Amino acid sequence: MTEVETAEMDPPWEGLSGPELHAACLQAARDGNRQAMNRLVEELTPLVWHVARGHGLDRHTAEDVVQTVWLALFSSLDSILDARALAAWLITTARREAQRPHGRKVQPVPLSDEVAESMPSTHPAPEEEALRADRDRRLWAAFTQLPQRCQELLRLTVLAGRAEYQLVADTLRMPRGSVGPTRGRCLTTMRELLDNEGGIR
Repeated sequence: MTEVETAEMDPPWEGLSGPELHAACLQAARDGNRQAMNRLVEELTPLVWHVARGHGLDRHTAEDVVQTVWLALFSSLDSILDARALAAWLITTARREAQRPHGRKVQPVPLSDEVAESMPSTHPAPEEEALRADRDRRLWAAFTQLPQRCQELLRLTVLAGRAEYQLVADTLRMPRGSVGPTRGRCLTTMRELLDNEGGIR
């Protein structure tokens, strides 16, 4: 059995998680291991996607951003000095790319009256849609009034969940034990902002 076959059967990242997993996969990717590259993409694409969508990009533009971020990573693997900080590098790169003036938003296709009338509607009733839009507007208005660090922490904890608080802590460079309490304070602030605006329905 060759060394390559042995590595594929028992990869060096087996049993690892979080930054240790990312570091092991990054090192293997530097050696040309495509399985390691695929594992990184599988593990961290949801994080990159969430950052892109969190900046208000439409689905197609967010997909472009995600692809650009991974291309940037795989073209500069050796430039990342701290492999354990890979998630933070991806978030920073995704944020920078998402803030660029892309000019790639999908333009709506005009429909004739005849075609529009023949298309079945999948949208809720106007009253329901109005209530939902008002609720979402109030939520986002309160969210954007939070400090930037609160916004970033809430985005990451919604994506990762409690099981990945260590990843959130490493990404934001804060103690793991302070993630939950800080998240709670951020949510309390958001609720107070909502209450000041009359709450949500």
